Order: sequence, then C-alpha cells, then structure tokens
Amino acid sequence: MAGLPQIGEPPRAGRQRALPLLELLSFPILLLVWQVLAMVLAHRLFPSPVAVGQEMLRLATEGKLLADLGKTLWRASLAFILAMLIGTALGILLGRKAWLDRLFSSWLLVGLNLPAIVVAIALYIWLGLTETALILAVVINKVPLVATTIREGVRSFAPEFDELAQAMRWPTAKRLRLVFLPQLMPFVLAAARTGLSLIWKIVLVFEVLGSDGGVGYRVSLFFQFFDITGILAYTAAFILVVLAIEYGVLRPIERRVLQWRPVQA
Repeated sequence: MAGLPQIGEPPRAGRQRALPLLELLSFPILLLVWQVLAMVLAHRLFPSPVAVGQEMLRLATEGKLLADLGKTLWRASLAFILAMLIGTALGILLGRKAWLDRLFSSWLLVGLNLPAIVVAIALYIWLGLTETALILAVVINKVPLVATTIREGVRSFAPEFDELAQAMRWPTAKRLRLVFLPQLMPFVLAAARTGLSLIWKIVLVFEVLGSDGGVGYRVSLFFQFFDITGILAYTAAFILVVLAIEYGVLRPIERRVLQWRPVQA
C-alpha cells in the first residue's frame, strides 16, 4: 500500500535519506530569497548576493580581507581553546562536588549575566587596547556558559554505569574511556558549538571597540562610509569560514563520537 515502507527497508529510512538533501537546499534557498528581495527593493543600500560576491572577491585579491579574517580567526581560536579547557574543568568539578557547586553557583550566575561590553571596556581600561585584553575578555565571557553546560552534563550521568564499572573493577583509564567520556561528549559538543557561535560575535564586537585589525575593525571602517556592500562582503566571508568549520570539523567529530547513540527520527 502507498505510504508503507518497502520490504527490507527500515522504518524512517526514506526520511533519513531525505534529510541531507534538505540541508543542502537550505543555503541556496536563502541566496534565492536574498536575490529576489534585492531585485524588488532595487536600492544601493540593499545589494544583491552577486554584487556582494564580487566585492568579496575584490577585497580578497586587492584588499585586506584574508589578513583580517586570519587575525580574527586566530583570536577566536585561542579564546575558544582556553574557554573550553577552563570551562570543562570547572564544569566537571562542579558537577561532581555538590559543595563546590553550592559555593560557586552564584559566581556562574553572575558570569552568565555579565554584559560582554562591560568586561571588554573594563579590561581595555586596565590593560590597554592589547591582544591580551581582547582574548581575556572573550574567555571571561565564555567560561561560565561552558562550565554550566558541562556541569549539567555531569549531573545527568547514569549512576548504574558507575556501579557497573565498580563491580567490574575497571581501572580509571577504562572508566574514563567507556563510561565517563561517552556520556560527557554530547555536552562538550554542545558547549563547543554554542561557544563558537558566541565567541565569533564577541570577538567582532571587541574588535569594533578597539583593535589594530580584524573583521570587526574593518566593518567599523566600512560603517563610517555607509559601505553596506563591503560590510556584507566581510560578513559573507566570515559566514563561509564558520560553515566550513561546522561541516568540515564539528559534524564529522559529532558523527564519530556519537555513533553509539540511536538515530533519532
């Protein structure tokens, strides 16, 4: 009958195969909507994706697009690594030690709600417009979110797995590999993905406030001349880098470390 899966085909297999195709169509649809809006509005302050692409190519070959991208990526990568290491260590401690969680839970709450702009301005005043101040400000803003995510992950661990490891008398290394890390990795990946999305934005804002280069610095210069095409060209280049990291790095890692989990519909 129509609608029923064929013999030998697992349920939902057709839908699972269709999901990658839908994901591939998402970005072209966005570009199509953008192009249609640009044609309808027909205004110099709303350039088409073709015009933005041409400007991005010109800035990459004749301007400082690649140098600015490299500088921003270096800052974001260093801040991301530091924030993940510190936040993960704190989250594990707070998740395992209830008294530490009670003692420092208010610290996390303050850190989660502390405006990033305040941290940036304070550190720029104390340390000057330096690379150290920028990276430290990003780390301070990101660590509470990572620690909170990891803490909730540690709290959700299934106690029966720990009991099994104790009953089997597994050594510490084996417990970490077979019990601890598989349960923790989904939360580490969630913290990494949200961390990247926030760190990019925070770095750009801090570069606008005070920097000697980078995507945010260059966007602020374009803003002074109302050059919306240049702003969108830098933004599009940055988004392409983020998409490359998502699909070239995070997605393969996610599939590899979470292959033990059942596939959801």
